[in-house]
This record gives sequence, C-alpha cells and structure tokens, in this order.
Amino acid sequence: MPKLTRIYTRTGDDGTTGLVGGQRVKKNDLRIEAYGCIDELSSAIGVARSSLADVQRTRQVQDIARALAVAHALDEWLAWTQDALFNLGSDLATLPADRWEGMPLITAADATALERAIDRAQADLAPLDTFIHAGGSYPGAFLHVARTIARRAERLLLTLRDREPISDDVMRYVNRLSDALFVWSRWINAALDQPEHRWNAKTQPPG
Repeated sequence: MPKLTRIYTRTGDDGTTGLVGGQRVKKNDLRIEAYGCIDELSSAIGVARSSLADVQRTRQVQDIARALAVAHALDEWLAWTQDALFNLGSDLATLPADRWEGMPLITAADATALERAIDRAQADLAPLDTFIHAGGSYPGAFLHVARTIARRAERLLLTLRDREPISDDVMRYVNRLSDALFVWSRWINAALDQPEHRWNAKTQPPG
C-alpha cells in the first residue's frame, strides 16, 4: 500500500510522469491519456455518488422507500465501480513486464457483474421508445456525464490497443460500463419521479 506523504514531488515539472515500474514517460503519452481518462471517469462517478446523499433529504418523491432503496443499491454498485476503475487505472499505469503475481486486474467476471446490474435495473424501467437527453435528477445527470467519459475512455483504449496489448476483458468491461451508467441514470431518475428529457426531432426555438 503506497504511503502519500507529499502531494507535490517536482518530478513532473519537465512534463514527464512515472509508471508503476519506475519508467518516465511524457504526460501526453497515449497510455497516460488512457488511464487519465479512467481517473476522470471515476471522479464523475464520485460526483454522482455524492449527489445521491440528497435523495435522503427529499420529501417530494411519491415512494420515498423505493427511492432510498434504489439510491442505496446504486451507491453500492458505484462504489464497486470506482474500485474496479482504480484497478484498471493501475493496470494501464504498469507495463506488462512490470506486472506482479496477484496484481488486481479487470476480469471477465466484472463485465458479467455489470450485465447482472443492468438486467436488475431494467426490470424496473419502461422500455425506451425514443432517444433521451441527459438530465433529470442530479445523480441521473451526473451518471450521463460519466457515461460519455466512459465512451471516450473506450476510444482511447482502442487506440492504445493498436500499439500495446490491452486485454479483451478490459475492453468488454469499459464497453459494458457505459451501458450500465446509462441504465443506472434512468433507474435513479425513475425512482425519484424525475421525467426523462425526450428527444424532439422537430424542435423549434422558444418564441
């Protein structure tokens, strides 16, 4: 377990950063871009988790017990997701030759767990008959932001995989995570009685 005794080290003032194995690379290296995006994604999920606390203070939801139950279940999934993303970021920050036995890595079971979470949440939701915009409750909107970051992370990982080995389990997990974030956004919005912002193809500017 690393001990963070100092926040600033001055070692990155030349535009480089260190990988887990000690190698110095430029901060705009594609590997750094990829795991930096994973870190950004986890931060967006953290904001969504913080906003879930507001659910406990609301009194305007018809079924407050259900809203609290969904908020609690969702927070548990998001907490697990942040841990998994940290493992993924650590993997990306480590060259294959520097991995060690027992290193926490994303596995096929992680994507399977997300599929289970998606199926559970969708069981409470009406089928979509049109596209929707990000919005609704604060947690729902923040989860949409996280979803778009997950898609960007996936694009970066695909580019990185063109030159370095990235496991299929990682690609599958990030792809499934963006789906889960979309469904989780709908799930918490429904629990909080927040209507979805439906796409209007014939939209007109306000008068």
